[in-house]
Parts: sequence; structure tokens; C-alpha cells
Amino acid sequence: MIETPYLLFLGDAADPLAAKVAQGIKDWRPEFCVGQLRLDGCQADMGLDDLTIEEAIAKGAKTMVIGVANRGGYISDSWREVIKQAIESGMDVASGLHNLLRDDIDLVEAASQNGRTLHDVRIPSVKYPIANGVKRTGKRMLAVGTDCSVGKMYTALCMEKVMRERGMKASFRATGQTGILITGDGVPLDAVIADFMAGAVEYLTPDNDDDHWDLIEGQGSLYHASYSGVTLALVHGGAPDALVLCHEPTRKHMRGLPDHQQPSLEELRDTALILARVVNPDVKVVGVAINTQHLSDDEAATLCKETEERMGLPTVDPYRHGAERLVDALESI
Repeated sequence: MIETPYLLFLGDAADPLAAKVAQGIKDWRPEFCVGQLRLDGCQADMGLDDLTIEEAIAKGAKTMVIGVANRGGYISDSWREVIKQAIESGMDVASGLHNLLRDDIDLVEAASQNGRTLHDVRIPSVKYPIANGVKRTGKRMLAVGTDCSVGKMYTALCMEKVMRERGMKASFRATGQTGILITGDGVPLDAVIADFMAGAVEYLTPDNDDDHWDLIEGQGSLYHASYSGVTLALVHGGAPDALVLCHEPTRKHMRGLPDHQQPSLEELRDTALILARVVNPDVKVVGVAINTQHLSDDEAATLCKETEERMGLPTVDPYRHGAERLVDALESI
């Protein structure tokens, strides 16, 4: 178990999206967070107290979480001394980066000498099977996006919250480091060997009661040249009964790919349905979730209304407006 509460380390994040791990923890488990630690030049801010390591420990912090998901997932030289200082001061460290803490000799030695634990969230803990495509009992919803980091995890978590409030059977199924740090369980899908990714999603969403919904955290995008593979594994391993399309309308280009544009929601709908029908011919697109964080209230309301009229699907920002209408759509199928 990763001990709480956390000090969220934002490093020298180049923009708010680079600190999406910290943002997710702060938004969904604020009771876990005593503050944040930022380096010079950091362009992200969780709205928490800026603390030194000593101040965080005085406030009860047990673990420093690396809250930055930079491109490539590596531990930069500018972070290493801070991480080592946290260890030597008495904190554990948790990371979801591809560059593993356990592979850094200096950090491993510091942890050993100080009796601290290094948590690499992105290490698969199970020997996953190869997917077989066999139909499972229970129901599944998958959030798919026009791009990376558009709100797929938030959509699933918002829907789970509403469903549990209604007394429905629902489980958020984490597939990335942020979701795992929020819920304490899940599959670090992009660290699973390619042949076993779809099987890992089948393992994560096993047979269940007929009226139980697994709400699967989406990853990447079918249209993203870097990360489409992990998305397709979710589509085929999840065998979803329902898809929710997720979109961030202010992007100028695909995340990290300035020469590539996001697809339209119509293109995403049509492509996702074709691929999802390989494993579930009855799959339906039930709604649209728009991330309106960079829009005013009026702009958000107008865009959701226009999108709903164009797509013929309930359209909301589930974090801003609530996910009730998306859950209504699930209940109707």
C-alpha cells in the first residue's frame, strides 16, 4: 500500500497538462494532499500550499508522488536531487513514469539506507493472459477520445459517482498511473507487453452481475500516432457495450504532435464503432463528454447544446455540469 497523505511533486512541468497526474489526485482525492512542491519554471499549479520537503513532513506527508507525466515518462536530472532529499528526510516516493525509480541506483541506495519504499506504479503485478474475445457477463462502458488528455478518466469517475449515488452497481476500472494512484488498483496498461494488453483489459473487467457496469478509463486516442495501440487494446479487451466520446475543443493540434489535427467527433464515432463491433456487435455510442475547462460558462453551454443537436447524443461536461445525463443514457440500453 502507498501511504497517505501525499506531497505532490510538480517538478518543472512545462504546462498544466504535464502535471495531469497531480491534478487527478488533487481533484478526486483532495484529502490525500498536504501540498505541492514546484521547481523554478514550473507552469503548473494545483492551488495547494507550496511546501518544502520539511514543511510537508511536518504536515504529515508520508509519500511524495511524482505528479508529472512528461512526454517519454523519464526522471530528469533536475528532479533527482529533490527525490533523494525526500527519501533521506523520511518519505516514501511513488511514481507512474516509464523511467522506473527502482532502476535508479542512487535512489535505490538512498531508500535502502533510510528504510523507505519506492513505489513504481507502472509495473504490471500480474501475468496477464492473451485476450480471447469471449463474451463476458455484466456491462462495460469505455471512454474514447479525439486526443490524449481530454477527460476520459474524469468522465468515467464522474459517471461512477452518479451511479453509486443512485444505488447502481458500478466500478471504475483504472488503466493508467493516475487512476491507480486515485483508486489503489488497476492495470498500468501502457507498460504491459503489446501481445497481452487486450488480455489485461479482459482480466480487469471479468464476468460480473448482469446489471453491473465496469467504467473503463480510456487511454490515448485511436487517432494519435504515438498512442493509438493502447486505445485499440482497450476497445478490443474491454468489449464495451457503450462508448462515450470525449473531446477538448480548444486544442490547436494533437497533444505533442503539431503536424496532426484532432478528428471530428463524427470521425471518432464511426471509427470507434467499426473497431468495437469486432468484439461486440451490439455496442452503442451513448453520449459526448466535452472538457470545457478553458471556456466560460456561456461558451460551454453553447458548445454542448450545438454538439448535442449535431450529434443527436446527450452532451455535457461531466465534471462541470454533472454526469447524470450520461448515466441516463447507460440505463436506457
